Amino acid sequence: MGLRERKKLKTRAAIRRAAHRLVGAQGYETTTIEQIARAAEVSPSTVLRYFATKEDIVLDDAYEPLMEAALRARPPGEEPLESLRVVITGAVRAQLEAEPAETAQRARLLAEVPAVRARLSESLSGTSHLLARVLAERAGRAPDDLSVRVCTAAVTGALREVLLHWATTGAEEDLLTLTDEAFTTLKSGFRL
Repeated sequence: MGLRERKKLKTRAAIRRAAHRLVGAQGYETTTIEQIARAAEVSPSTVLRYFATKEDIVLDDAYEPLMEAALRARPPGEEPLESLRVVITGAVRAQLEAEPAETAQRARLLAEVPAVRARLSESLSGTSHLLARVLAERAGRAPDDLSVRVCTAAVTGALREVLLHWATTGAEEDLLTLTDEAFTTLKSGFRL
């Protein structure tokens, strides 16, 4: 990675750290982009260049490129649902290990702030499209193949529900277990 890319990653991380500190100290609604910029020692326009909205700052986890690479590395003949289970569970585990405080704060914000919940849905839609593109390539299908899109939309929809359940129940249950349960439900064909 070149100097410019490393500098961008450092700036992005500084903005996120500043936002998490401020939101933790004074609450989500009262924290402004200007305050985040000041705390990160950048301009408000720099914050908005890296993150389109305040919701994106607290939700952005930078795991999509890692998930894409991990999905591409899965065995070619593996069932798509199993590949997605391994990749998404790995991303959840990595996030819990690398950012425990931020993950807990995200859960609280998901439970409390409707704008963050709405942005989560939009973000997971983008993740679904990314995963669908990779699965379609692996299967030799068109990028907009409906079956592939339905598969990834079902998985990211299940992940959304897992995250919301976890958040609204106080983030006390094991998130990895909940994620695995969601995949088991999907695999069973929605039998209850």
